[in-house]
Amino acid sequence: MHLAPRALRRAVVVATTALLATALGCAPQPEEKAAGTPSGSAGNTCAKGELATKTSGKLTIATDEPAYEPWFKDDKPANGEGFESAVAYAVAEQLGYDKSAVVWQSVPFNKAFAPGEKTFDFDINQVSISDERKKAVDFSSGYYDVRQAVIALKGTKAAEAKSVADLKDLKLGAQVGTTSLNYIDDVVKPTRQAAAYAKNDQAKSALKNGQVDAVVVDLPTAFYITAAEVTDATIVGQFENQGGTPEQFGLVLDKGSALTGCVTDAVDALREDGTLGKLEQQWLSDAVDAPVLK
Repeated sequence: MHLAPRALRRAVVVATTALLATALGCAPQPEEKAAGTPSGSAGNTCAKGELATKTSGKLTIATDEPAYEPWFKDDKPANGEGFESAVAYAVAEQLGYDKSAVVWQSVPFNKAFAPGEKTFDFDINQVSISDERKKAVDFSSGYYDVRQAVIALKGTKAAEAKSVADLKDLKLGAQVGTTSLNYIDDVVKPTRQAAAYAKNDQAKSALKNGQVDAVVVDLPTAFYITAAEVTDATIVGQFENQGGTPEQFGLVLDKGSALTGCVTDAVDALREDGTLGKLEQQWLSDAVDAPVLK
């Protein structure tokens, strides 16, 4: 039975439409735009207690060993005493982790900001924020504005220094990898090479034994050393901040960490609500004044 031309054309259209529908049903379809936000950006990534931490439900915080006063107390970071221990727990609480969810880890100072993947969520260890260090790690916003200071044994020539120029001919020492050592090299520019020590304890021993004339440390540490550890030492003075921008300690995170924005938000919130100021007054109240070396 032959179909009329009009009927034939209609049959062809129907058949073609059916075939196209079948083909489209089997072909890959365009994906809908992914919901959510990129890793590390704002959004649900900062949900309290639900961050993408190294261990689910826990917040791993690192610092050096020993943990010095006034930043920590009794070499026990987990006790919540000392400025940095208190700050660490305040940040943890802001992120939604109570004290029982915080795990402490020992990491040497230099290793904290060296290149490579970290085993901690953030490190708190008087690490100054710098462009050079930012090449290897992320930093939170600053949680403490700091100045560097010089300490020397009482009654020595170094103890009588009144200016940066008076330090140039002295044998100076500091912990390796610190801004304290940078201040010696870049600000004082001494005629003798500075002595670099792996730990502040070694620098203090060198001072006591007369191997160096003076050592450079951050100002709060200088107050503690002269008050409790090397009581025959005195604070010679503090350096002015360089370039008009205050030196700041920041929390150290993995380069590109998804937590960086969340931790920075936490630090900023603690600054804005006065918590950082209160903790500074509580634990660092002695570090308020020292002669300025110009």
